[in-house]
Amino acid sequence: MSRKEKGSPLSAHPRKISLSERASQNSTIYVIPLFTNHCKSGLDWAACAGLIVRWCPFCSLDSIIGHGWRRKQAHDESHDWIRYRRGLCPLCGVIFSFLPAFSLPYTHYSLVARSTALRRRFVEQRSWEDAAPPLKNPQRVPDPSTLRRWFHSLDSSRPAFSFLYPMLQAVAQWIARSEQPAFGSLRLSWPTVYPCLQVFWPWPLRL
Repeated sequence: MSRKEKGSPLSAHPRKISLSERASQNSTIYVIPLFTNHCKSGLDWAACAGLIVRWCPFCSLDSIIGHGWRRKQAHDESHDWIRYRRGLCPLCGVIFSFLPAFSLPYTHYSLVARSTALRRRFVEQRSWEDAAPPLKNPQRVPDPSTLRRWFHSLDSSRPAFSFLYPMLQAVAQWIARSEQPAFGSLRLSWPTVYPCLQVFWPWPLRL
């Protein structure tokens, strides 16, 4: 018979797990994106690096505290690796990552780089090889298959990109006329065109 079946003190009084241990055992880390309304300088990540949103979406209290820093890749012309804050809700034992809106979780390239590649390919009509965005780290230039994967996530139509081509031409006309409509926390511009298309045009781009 095991010690647990005998009702030993070890089973009757299990070791109390601290909040940090409970958080480290939580396999899910929730991401809270920092949009431009949290960063007065827009895409200037240095202006909002280290920012923590205190409100916890689980307990609806301003209970989130700092829980260290992490690093991730966010390649574009101005960034390579960025540091971002982690937060912990002591009441829920949940960990949060506070990423800038231009850097999606588990990705190596920023949305600014994806936006640049969109413009170079569909507006400037460059070749797939030449459409790759300029990067701070020139050793990290994405290959044409990566660009196609980015763009297929916006437009999987047949023939390929039959919606994306005219849409980017319309965007070019709007920006040339200084028309910058806002979509939630995003204002349309060339650095933000990729996330704007994700937010505003899920249909018919995904047909």
